[in-house]
Amino acid sequence: MIPNDEKNRVPGAAAGAFGAHAPNPEDGDVVSNLAEDPTALARRDFDDTGIEDEVRTESFDTSNAASYSERDIQVLEGMEAVRKRPGMYIGDTTLRGLHHLVYEIVANSVDEALAGRCDHISVTVNADGSVTVEDNGSGIPVGINDKTGKPTVEVVHTVLHAGGKFGSGAYTVSGGLHGVGASVVTALSEYLDVEVRREGRVYRQRYERGITASPLETIGETDRTGTRTTFLPDRQIFPSIDFDFDMMLSRYREMAFLNKEITIRLRDERSDPPVDKKLHYAGGIISFVEYLNVNKEPLHRLPIYVAGRSGGDFAEIALQYNDGYAESVYSYANNIATPEGGSHLTGFRSALTKVVNDYSRKYKLLKDADKSLQGDDVREGLAAVISVKLANPQFEGQTKSKLGNPEMRTLVENVVNEKLMTYLEENPSIARSILDKCLSASRAREAARKAREMTRRKNVLESTTLPGKLADCQENDPSLCEIFIVEGDSAGGSAKQGRERKYQAILPLWGKMLNVERARIDKVYDNEKLQPVIMALGGGIGNSDFDVSKLRYHKVILMADADVDGSHIRTLLLTFFFRYMKPLVEGGFVYIACPPLYRVYQGNDGYYAYDEAGVEEIKQRTGWKEPKLQRYKGLGEMSAEQLWETTMNPASRKLMKVELQDAQSADEIMTLLMGDKVEPRKEFIQTHAKYATNLDI
Repeated sequence: MIPNDEKNRVPGAAAGAFGAHAPNPEDGDVVSNLAEDPTALARRDFDDTGIEDEVRTESFDTSNAASYSERDIQVLEGMEAVRKRPGMYIGDTTLRGLHHLVYEIVANSVDEALAGRCDHISVTVNADGSVTVEDNGSGIPVGINDKTGKPTVEVVHTVLHAGGKFGSGAYTVSGGLHGVGASVVTALSEYLDVEVRREGRVYRQRYERGITASPLETIGETDRTGTRTTFLPDRQIFPSIDFDFDMMLSRYREMAFLNKEITIRLRDERSDPPVDKKLHYAGGIISFVEYLNVNKEPLHRLPIYVAGRSGGDFAEIALQYNDGYAESVYSYANNIATPEGGSHLTGFRSALTKVVNDYSRKYKLLKDADKSLQGDDVREGLAAVISVKLANPQFEGQTKSKLGNPEMRTLVENVVNEKLMTYLEENPSIARSILDKCLSASRAREAARKAREMTRRKNVLESTTLPGKLADCQENDPSLCEIFIVEGDSAGGSAKQGRERKYQAILPLWGKMLNVERARIDKVYDNEKLQPVIMALGGGIGNSDFDVSKLRYHKVILMADADVDGSHIRTLLLTFFFRYMKPLVEGGFVYIACPPLYRVYQGNDGYYAYDEAGVEEIKQRTGWKEPKLQRYKGLGEMSAEQLWETTMNPASRKLMKVELQDAQSADEIMTLLMGDKVEPRKEFIQTHAKYATNLDI
């Protein structure tokens, strides 16, 4: 049985934090989207008929009788190359790549703002699914380009690596240095219309799938300047062109924080009434850090802000400690988020650790003169934003996930070393509260050290200790192994009987485990519910220590009852993975099993459904008027055969793959829903309760 999937948008801060992954038909599993918050407050609706489909498998034929000659060599030029291999330019064609199109156009407007020529940007998702981006910058030049003989605006939109950011002096600082942004959007759109207000006139031109569809024409006069771009993503390229407004809100709120001079207006005209958001933060990254700590308890009222220059390069850092245990540090270069960090983040971390240790020794706050606080100690409960601006950034790839400029490490280190030390010395009470926090973290780390050693594996195939309730698999290759973390001994028993022993392992859990959002790492190690998970997975614990190469299973599948308690258990486990095993989530190793809620049968024939709509669909397709209905209240009610058939068999089961799309939104929702503050959680639940479905109350 291969159930169908219906994609729902989930509102709220969590949308976009965890996202979709397109399944590979050859993988066997049917993988659906998890574009929703990890709490599953708004549960998915599964449109499932439960009717068994024929499963076909084919072998890949490596034989090729055809010859290989010069005729087989293809040269892809310009827009053709982009359309043939879009992933090379926007990462992929999933929701993430779709949103990257908008970001490329907005980034050009932000570059105008960085150059001092723009202070207002509007982004509108139109009713037909197209997007309009408008700014009040200087407008794209429209004069004839000397090299091509075409209007410059046409060159920008139809020629790769054409732009004003290659040292011409038009842009001192820019996020888009490859000159492919606008042209890539043109290539991957059904159409793109651009209007330019410049030199007293309004110009317009249209492109369709990368090709110029109309000549540049003058359509009016104006006393304003700027550029207005409207494009519709190409359905031949993207499986879905349904933009996630909440994801856009998160991304462009971030942009407004990083550029305090600009105002960004977001509007969604697909809803009735339209949603309209105005984003402007005069405090810049100071306001950003305050936003990160909005549902936490800060240790000091105002964030610490330091900044400095070196030649044409600029670095600014804002940081504020809270009473929590998670680290929330985000880095940017020329407004580009760098989730993989880079030289600027490395410089910040090393300098922060040095400053805190130097201050501790200077004022004799460390009892042992030879003892030093480690990086994890000084970053516990830290919210920080590092933003650098530089003329020639060295990014990795077009999607720019990591900064490589070595000079930025030196600049950030110097700024933090000099100015943070001065701040601490001038504010001794704040310095003492921060040092107390760091020292407490150090003591907790020492208390957890022995437990950490017990949970580490010597290598992938060899373990020191494995939990007693683990029913391990026979296969030794982790890439072929999967582990089901199952709620309850009863369901665990059925899973053990129904599994494929060769590659499926079963780890039963009982009761609800620790909420790690409210606990320090030493409490995590001592928790009897979490220890078996740590030991079974074998990769260790702690985001900096977790070793994916030692992971014993490359599919970690959470299998809990389809009710509120099951959702809570999944949420607790996802919170644990996100806070203490983030590489596990980032690597795409975490899945959620989707057991059916109903068995609809008549005589010897029966089918499975995931919700009441699926039951009705089965009735319609089979013509059954009053079939018998079995409601599964828990996994333990299924026999081993039923559990295998519906939830564990790769040929017929349905899995949701957990992917991290927006770490900031994920951090926000984890804090909101799993943290100590009750009122924000209550407000969120009251606001979004109407979206919750299939709750087994």
